[in-house]
Amino acid sequence: MRIANRETYHENNRRLPIGIDHMPGKTNHQSPAVNAFIDIMGPRHVLTSARATAPYAKGNRFGGGHVLAVLRPGSLVDMWRVLQVCVDNDLIVIPQSANTGLTGGSGPGAQDYDRPIVIISTLRINEIHLINDAREAICLAGSTLYELDEALAPFHREPHSVIGSSSIGASVIGGIANNSGGSQIRKGPAFTKHAIFARVNEEGRLELVNHLGVELGDDPAHILDKLQRGDWDPAGVTPAPEDTTETEYGEQVRRIVDSPARFNANPDYLYEASGSAGKLMVFAVRTRTFPKEEGATTFYVGTNSPAELEELRRAILTSDMPLPISGEYMGRPSFDLAEKYGKDTFVSIKHAGSREQIRLFALKNWANGVFAKLPFFGETVADTIAQNAFGLLPQQLPTRMLEYRDRFEHHLLLVVSAEEKNRMGAFLDDFFAEDAHDGDYFVCSADEAQSAMLHRFGAASAATRYFNLNREDSSDMITFDVALRRDDEDWLEVLPNEIADQLHISSYYGHFFCHVLHQDHVAKKGVDPVALKKQMTELLEARGAAVPAEHNFGRLYPVPPKMEAHFKDLDPHNVFNAGVGETSAKKDWA
Repeated sequence: MRIANRETYHENNRRLPIGIDHMPGKTNHQSPAVNAFIDIMGPRHVLTSARATAPYAKGNRFGGGHVLAVLRPGSLVDMWRVLQVCVDNDLIVIPQSANTGLTGGSGPGAQDYDRPIVIISTLRINEIHLINDAREAICLAGSTLYELDEALAPFHREPHSVIGSSSIGASVIGGIANNSGGSQIRKGPAFTKHAIFARVNEEGRLELVNHLGVELGDDPAHILDKLQRGDWDPAGVTPAPEDTTETEYGEQVRRIVDSPARFNANPDYLYEASGSAGKLMVFAVRTRTFPKEEGATTFYVGTNSPAELEELRRAILTSDMPLPISGEYMGRPSFDLAEKYGKDTFVSIKHAGSREQIRLFALKNWANGVFAKLPFFGETVADTIAQNAFGLLPQQLPTRMLEYRDRFEHHLLLVVSAEEKNRMGAFLDDFFAEDAHDGDYFVCSADEAQSAMLHRFGAASAATRYFNLNREDSSDMITFDVALRRDDEDWLEVLPNEIADQLHISSYYGHFFCHVLHQDHVAKKGVDPVALKKQMTELLEARGAAVPAEHNFGRLYPVPPKMEAHFKDLDPHNVFNAGVGETSAKKDWA
């Protein structure tokens, strides 16, 4: 975006450009842009009051600020038209789908802005078109991973991600734009070279780029209308790639070298919409689907030695066995946090399904927003209610998992295909038979396998719940999404005492074979979280680690030079997303 010393938009003092009416509950008719939005979509889908825009302008975990309007187009054509109004009126545009708030990049933040901000919410545009015998899917702007998973189920196929963000309503395009990696070892980061998107060209004009591999014509409105309806000649669709259960990433992750396997600034996975992080307005992507792994087996591994776990990782990666489907790590602190603070996530997904979890997630955010406006309540009332209610339920975890929690400090959920069950079992038998190894494993039943994976997923929200319930004694959350070197033997971080003493809790979990770890910390009251995070980041980078690994830059990480160059190439005039990191909001790239 172009930043000049003009009147600014700022979350803290709410200063606004002259002539913009932002009184809560009052529609803004002084802005020609808002009136143009209403002419295109009608008043129902042009939100301007503080109350109406709050659920879109504030992230679940990070981010928040004032916006001129939230737009909710119901068609790709309307999306194109309102985007044109934004460009004509020199507005900052933040594309948004699920607004999960993992890094704050899908909403405004606390920095100064030189122009009004508009959020374009794409969730109403959620059509999915399966092509080439369901080996590929064309996913429109607001389609979610859960919806794609449902669409593929009758064909015994699955999307890139099958758990995690899919259970909180994350979008397909959001994953691709943010290089999301997920738990699937064989697949690597979400990536495609096939997309249809809008950008501002060197002359400052909005243009539509169709690299979808589908012939749709030349006129933008005509192209987007045909795309949404799925109205094209199959002969005008390029062929699907080879149908496999993995990508070329499998060979990359096997190499034990002194660099990370996957991270957001990796140029190998930056291509137009892929890694664009909001710097392009993406209307649709064409993405691979994968044969569904039927009858997979989960091995639950426990050990008290991080070095032993790393030795097992290297032995599997350098063997001639096919790669596991996934290998998820949890430390005992993460296990205990998820057991206490992730029970509602565990129970709702296991017994009600992902669709209900998505609804509960949205309901909780809505309730917290409502209660935050009332006297004597806080912004985490719904968390308190959920914690107390689900805390009344009996123990949900299987007995053998609890026994391993008591015996072992480190846990690995190793999932392999049905064909590899016996071979992996024999491999683990031989490995743990060695005198130097004190770990063990068991083969999970179907219920144990589901419980183990849901428990691991619950760790991702448990630290947030802990922080929400202990805000009076805490300064902030400090989170990391880090890609370690593939050859890093000391993969499990041990914080110096001067840092550890400033933290209430630390939780480590992640995608072990990729050496991608999520680290959630809650800082004690009085601690400067910005300074502490900078100090912790320097420790990670000194080890050759890359941050972020798969959640993109949002507002939590400075944008590195490679990414700045990539964004500049994508969008020479930087009209789009102000939420791709504080660095981007304070530079004039044009």
